[in-house]
Parts: sequence; C-alpha cells; structure tokens
Amino acid sequence: MLLEKIKNRTAVIGVVGLGYVGLPLAVLQAKTGYKVVGVDEMAEKIERVNRGENYISDVDNAELSQAVGAGRLTATTDFAALRGCDVVLICVPTPLTKNKEPDISAVVSVTKQLAKYVHPEMLVVLESTTYPGTTEEVILPTLTEGGLKVGQEIFVAFSPERVDPGNHSFKTHNTFKLVGGVTPACLTAARTFYEQSIVKIFPLSSPRVAEMTKVFENVFRSVNIALVNELAQLCDRMGLNVYEVIDAAATKNFGFMPFYPGPGVGGHCIPLDPYYLAWKSKEYDMHTRFIELAGEINEGMPYYVLAKLQRLLNRHGRCLNGADILVLGVTYKADVADWRETPAIKVMELLQRESVKLTYADPFTPSVEIEGRSYAAVEATDERLERCACALVLTAHSAFDFERIVRHAPLVFDTRNGTKTVTGKKDNVVLL
Repeated sequence: MLLEKIKNRTAVIGVVGLGYVGLPLAVLQAKTGYKVVGVDEMAEKIERVNRGENYISDVDNAELSQAVGAGRLTATTDFAALRGCDVVLICVPTPLTKNKEPDISAVVSVTKQLAKYVHPEMLVVLESTTYPGTTEEVILPTLTEGGLKVGQEIFVAFSPERVDPGNHSFKTHNTFKLVGGVTPACLTAARTFYEQSIVKIFPLSSPRVAEMTKVFENVFRSVNIALVNELAQLCDRMGLNVYEVIDAAATKNFGFMPFYPGPGVGGHCIPLDPYYLAWKSKEYDMHTRFIELAGEINEGMPYYVLAKLQRLLNRHGRCLNGADILVLGVTYKADVADWRETPAIKVMELLQRESVKLTYADPFTPSVEIEGRSYAAVEATDERLERCACALVLTAHSAFDFERIVRHAPLVFDTRNGTKTVTGKKDNVVLL
C-alpha cells in the first residue's frame, strides 16, 4: 500500500523543519508531484511559505511559488497535520551545547509529537545530522511504543542531508543520497521514496552506518582544514605564501586534495558534527584525539587572526586599540546569506574587546549583534576604505571589488585570498 502510493505520487509528504535542509526538500517533493505539508514551530516561516515567499538561497523562487500556487505545498505550525501524511522527513537542527555535547532536543521533541499521529503504513526518515545510534536508540522506541511493528506496520530510516549552501552544481535532486533502514523493508520503503526525486541512491546496511558516514564526511573536512590552517601559521613564520604552496601541491595528478586556510570554520556542519562523533566515542572507551585536535586548531584561528593583525598594525606604527578596522564579509561562506557558526563573528568579538573602531561591509548581512552591541552594515566606499587603518577580509564575496579595495585601503589583511585576482600592485596586501 505505502510503496504503491509512493510510486504513483499519491502519498502525502510531511517535512518537519523548514530551514536550509527542509525547505529545498519540501519544494523538490512538491515538484516531483507529491502533496507536501511543511511543519515548523516558527510562525514567520510558515507565513512566508504559504505566501510563496522564499527565504532560502538554494530554493528557486519560481518553483516555490508554483508549488504553493498549485496547492502542492502548504505549511503549518500544527503537528496534527502529520496525521494525514504517509511519509515524514525530520529536518530539524542538531546543534551543540555550550560544553560541545550533542543537543538532539529538537529531534526528541519532534519524535514525541509525531508519536501522537504515527499510523500503520507510514515511513519516517531522519535527515538531521547526528551521532551513530540516534535513529534506533531515540526515534524508533518512541515511534513504536504504541505497539506498531517496525518493518511491518511502520518503516523507519536515516538518510543524511548533504546540503552545501550556494553550490550551484549540486542541489538536493542530484546529490547522491545515502539511505539506511532499520529493517530490509524499511530500507526498501525509504529507497523507493527517494528514487522518485533523487538521481542516485546508495543503500546501506543500517541507520548506524549512514549516521557514521555523514559525520565522517565532515570529520574528514574538519581535519584537513585544521591541517592547512596549521600549515598557514608555519608558512607565516617561515615567510612563505601558503596559497602558492597549496596550489603547487595541487598540480600533483594523484594523492592530493587541496584545502585552503581561513579565519576558522563555519556553517551548519563542520564546526559541529565532529564533536558528535567525539562524544559518542566515549561510550566505547575511546578518546578521539585527532578529531578534537582538529577542532582545537580551527577554533584557535580567530585568535591567530587577531594576533597577526596586531603585528601588522605595529609594523605600520599603529596600535590595535582604537584602530579603525573595516571587516569585509561576515557570513561563513562566500556569496551566501548564511552566518551560522561563522568565524567572522568571533573575530569581531575579539576586535570589539580590544576597543577597535569596528565597522563591517557585507551585501548579505544588513546587521549583526556582537556581545550585545548592534552593528549595521556599511558600504565599502573609496572614502571609507581610505580612512580605515586596515581592511580585514573575512569572507571573499564576489560582490567585493578587490581591485578597488587594494587600491584605496592603506592595508589589506586578506584571510581568504580574495585578492588573488588583483592584477595591480599589491604591496599593501598581507595574506593569512
């Protein structure tokens, strides 16, 4: 019955969490031909979705508007709407606590709500990144406490999101999809569902394998970024250009993958996910030193940026205290409006504590709050650049005219190598 409804597109799809993962997924399922119900606790998101108003850069405005206009996508804050769904996809945040331990409270809360409305012939898939074991240890017991038999009456799986904000080549529909079911029947149901809208499905033996794979992907990136961040600090002491070193190494035809340094790591995955695995490893009497060392190095980069900026100003006879610093870019990644976990905020916190005259420019972020103090974005005009002590590049948005920035700013500290395209004189540019 469930498989038939999935294949003939009569199944109703519920998507819980309408953020960077959930909204693109909801729009894709509506585009595929399903009726989709989005559920989110934020009334503002619900209102915007029901107006066909987009707030996620990776969502096509026309596709969202068309889905809403055709009645294939609606949104609500009422979890009771899940009662009429055949497939429920959980896409809620999984942040860290202040002590860097997993916070799956949103997953737990959603599962308890869903348990009130779960019914036979329902497929439930967790997409939120989490530690291995969450699906079977947290979600499954709650959904089956009413007596439903997994693999026979209810089907449960884990299929991790692989969202890369701002990536124009790989979106939800053409990014390979991992799927791990609690039972073979669960895997079949989940695989059948995702095959309707996603180009390639990789079935796995269990949800735990899928959960481990997801966190491993981001541990891999975290460790390699930490390695190159440490290399950048060594190259600084040795008087070498770390970007030249990396680009030279990248000419090797095999066995090398380039990663680039920066003022830290940001986004919804790399600063968080490795700690999920590090936390879980303690259950097995193992201390994941490599993972935690990578986190320590990456988290130390804002402090390195501050120290190097102070040295640069000293060389120019300036003091950091009271200096006019213009920050260029505060989002965690170029050309996206996402500033979750962005290292730029930490750098700005450190600068504010040093009593600098702090301003910032970012076309994607009209305002930010740093330790209780609000800042509004300014325009990086020629005059503004000329009067600053240093233009500090923390995110290299393509909207920034680096030729002009280098021409007018007395000093440019470029932590992202955004000035690499500048063809003129660059004596006033210092790289990370």
